Amino acid sequence: MSAFYTPLAFALIIPIGLLIFWRLWKWKKDTNFIFPSFAPLEDIGVRRSTSLVYIPWILRILAIVLLVVVIARPRSSTEERVIHTEGIDIILALDISSSMLAEDFHPENRIEAAKVVAKDFIQGRVSDRIGLIVFAGESYTQCPLTLDYDVLSEFIDRIEVGVIEDGTAIGMALANGLNRLRQSEAKSRIIILLTDGQNNRGEIDPLTAAQAATPLGVKIYTIGVGSEGTAPYPVQTPFGIRRQNIKVKIDEELLKEVARITGGAYFRATDEHKLREIYGIIDDMEKTEIEVKEYRSYSELFLPWALIAAALLFGEIALTRTRLRKSP
Repeated sequence: MSAFYTPLAFALIIPIGLLIFWRLWKWKKDTNFIFPSFAPLEDIGVRRSTSLVYIPWILRILAIVLLVVVIARPRSSTEERVIHTEGIDIILALDISSSMLAEDFHPENRIEAAKVVAKDFIQGRVSDRIGLIVFAGESYTQCPLTLDYDVLSEFIDRIEVGVIEDGTAIGMALANGLNRLRQSEAKSRIIILLTDGQNNRGEIDPLTAAQAATPLGVKIYTIGVGSEGTAPYPVQTPFGIRRQNIKVKIDEELLKEVARITGGAYFRATDEHKLREIYGIIDDMEKTEIEVKEYRSYSELFLPWALIAAALLFGEIALTRTRLRKSP
């Protein structure tokens, strides 16, 4: 990147411009002579073209302008940035039970809204390893901890409801997430668990899993998704798929207690906008520390301009001493 160390030096161009204007005006005035006859000039031999007499003056003006550039000190800079980060290990635990097909969220239903918001959350992170766990009646790892956010987003796109036994095994999902974070050496380790139901499957109680997270230093953020009251749910009938309003049942007390035990927080998302807001809050709460050091070096570029200015001045002197020298 190129710049000038003393750009105010270009203010000197103003008096130079005034000098040019004054000199041109004076030349025009001095050449406006009225001769009664051209006879006196007939015997004068023209030894040089009248236009050549302006060359030394033009060279001098150009040299002065270049010297102004020299005074402004053009220089180039190179910048080096050293970034040091302390990443966070994050497990996203996503409920894929059949109730996540309820259509009280956009663009389509709860699961699709959760997938879109989760991908946006992932792309906003820097140097954090993120893994994905899905659960219904059972829990399994969809993607281990990774820094490849594009691959992780592809795994999220592949999530489908109905691929595992139905139910809501919150405790199993937390235990699976803790197992993934057990060997982690990250400064901060968190689980973000999203569900729309009540724990009704699995051998591990959610509170037991939360208590196991405490000595590991893992914080759990819980999110309950679902509108208040009832929500439209697609039901297969002999006449095709029809919508039926079902009651939203979220064990908020359990989710609050899991978050409290681990030092996390509980959030309730009643629509996709609230869900996006919640992920934004968690994003702000669990920021990666980034230390940026900048190093900048400069190279002076005035020398070529100075050499050209010197050459112009030398040319002016040479012309006034030789070809355009005034007669004695």
